[in-house]
Amino acid sequence: MSKLGKLAAALAMATVMGAPAFAQDGMVVGFSQVGSESGWRAAETAVTRQEAEKRGIDLKFADAQQKQENQIKAIRSFVAQGVDAILLAPVVATGWDDVLEEAKEAEIPVILLDRNIETSDDDLYLTAVTSDQVHEGKVAGDYLVGQVGSKPCNVVELQGTTGSSPAIARKKGFEEAIAGHDNVKLTRSQTGDFTRTKGKEVMESFIKAENGGKDICAVYAHNDDMAVGAIQAIKEAGLKPGSDIMVVSIDAVPDIFAAMAAGEANATVELTPNMAGPAFDALEAYKKDGTEPKKWIQTESKLYTQADDPKAVMESKKGLGY
Repeated sequence: MSKLGKLAAALAMATVMGAPAFAQDGMVVGFSQVGSESGWRAAETAVTRQEAEKRGIDLKFADAQQKQENQIKAIRSFVAQGVDAILLAPVVATGWDDVLEEAKEAEIPVILLDRNIETSDDDLYLTAVTSDQVHEGKVAGDYLVGQVGSKPCNVVELQGTTGSSPAIARKKGFEEAIAGHDNVKLTRSQTGDFTRTKGKEVMESFIKAENGGKDICAVYAHNDDMAVGAIQAIKEAGLKPGSDIMVVSIDAVPDIFAAMAAGEANATVELTPNMAGPAFDALEAYKKDGTEPKKWIQTESKLYTQADDPKAVMESKKGLGY
């Protein structure tokens, strides 16, 4: 098909789908996703697909199954296909320079979604659309400190995937929040890989190591899915999650609101799954007239507790890809 024919087809598609005028070039965008390890991740994928369809963007999706080598292969495949842009939700923070240099040489802009990377050259990516993950951890820690007051509180931590930016940042923020509060101590910390199954498994080991769970005041999980797994482990140990052991986590997926409504979780910090909307806005402006976006497009982080009508909040999130 000639360039003129392609443009006519793209215009027709954009008109039918109601896409913004500047998306009418029929962009092809590759999306390298971490995997489907959690409810939040599945929601992010669903919202990204929805946003692409709404804008008339042809989205090429690749599930990395939580392996960096799969993401590197996917990015190289996208480069070989000559896509217009690449969305990358990176499994881990390091090891991206070589493959992103290949994308840069091919003049294909890369946008990071929900996670950051460590690189010596920030020009290897166009922008990063993320929350302030250190702030998320701090919000969770501040909440817990406020709830326990001056009472002694031993906390166990379920970390995200080792080496991932959320795991690093959410741990840092939480530790900053409890620093200076000698009554709140982080006694055990281990990765649960952001999964419900591993979260339950690790929490079971924590309970065994901490006097059958009686010496645990609270569990802090880097995501809600691990928290839900921990809740299952707490119940199976004959304890009451939410009261015998407080449960604080991050993401704000429907299942954690169900747990809060049942009194089995205490708080969650919201991470919106709609990273693609701001990412596509930035990409379309860049493609249209070369407008350089901010290097970091920050999304909001909000604390929800049992006082926030969890059932109503859970219902409101059903349209977000959950």
